[in-house]
Amino acid sequence: MKKLTLSLIGASLLFAFGSAAHAAYPDRTVTMVVPYPPGGTTDILARIVSNKLTNKLGQTFVVENKPGASGMIGTQQVARAKPDGYTIMMGTIGTHGTNAAVYKNVPYDTIKDFNPVVIVASTPNVMVANKNAPYNTMAEFLEYAREHPGEVNFGSTSMGGSPHMSGELLKAQTGIDIVNIPFQGGGPMLNAVIGGQVPVAFDNLPSSAGHIQSGNLKALGVTTPERWPSFKDVPTVAESGVPGYEVQAWFGILAPAGTPKEIVMKLNTTISAIIEEDDEIQKQLATMGAMHTPNTPEQFSKHIASEVQKWTDVVAKNKMEKL
Repeated sequence: MKKLTLSLIGASLLFAFGSAAHAAYPDRTVTMVVPYPPGGTTDILARIVSNKLTNKLGQTFVVENKPGASGMIGTQQVARAKPDGYTIMMGTIGTHGTNAAVYKNVPYDTIKDFNPVVIVASTPNVMVANKNAPYNTMAEFLEYAREHPGEVNFGSTSMGGSPHMSGELLKAQTGIDIVNIPFQGGGPMLNAVIGGQVPVAFDNLPSSAGHIQSGNLKALGVTTPERWPSFKDVPTVAESGVPGYEVQAWFGILAPAGTPKEIVMKLNTTISAIIEEDDEIQKQLATMGAMHTPNTPEQFSKHIASEVQKWTDVVAKNKMEKL
């Protein structure tokens, strides 16, 4: 009986200590891994969030860029990190959606190796065209593509990323035959479209917004189910003759699987409050063409699972060979 009492006391003390430790989180520097190079949308959002978390929680949140292999190098690092809340990441539809469908050997389990925390922001992809292209609308482009099967190239930022897969989804839903030309990032791809080396491309809206507004590129359609608030004059692909078409690029915080729920929820509620209550962040997101919708870790988990299934189906329908 004495041993049982001591065991219960020990367990109670251990639980109390663990709860106190979680309540004190963070008590040292937190690393936020960005699995892409500096300067892109993922990196920009990570730095916005990390700066605000540093101010809000009183400990430094430092961004560490670990690019390579379509985001898989940095993502693998986080999957293998100690699940204590001190290594987290800014993931994307690429790292936790399309990669699992497109690549043969992904060095992490998209579902099992992570605790999703919160989707920070979502943004459409947009199909853009050279300003001198012989089509001004999505409907006109589809007609042109049907008349020239296999002759129309489209640019993408990488193999397997959401811009590439936006084109594959368009092929799957319309039956058109267009050819992906992958580039090393959005900058080179957009330069190629502006210069006429490729006639059209898919891109994250934040990267293309300035070129669309300046008239250097024509926007044929956004990939979200509804028109985007900051670009209301650009129709959706769905309303332009492809009903049900939808791709929404997203950027979210994830932690290694096994991270204590208290820490996951603290990050979720803190980040959500920062975004929803900070006018500066709201303006930054609007300028980027991005939007935040409140969400829970459970909702984020379900979204990742649905993304993996969606893109697996697209790969199968288009008979794409895994990379």
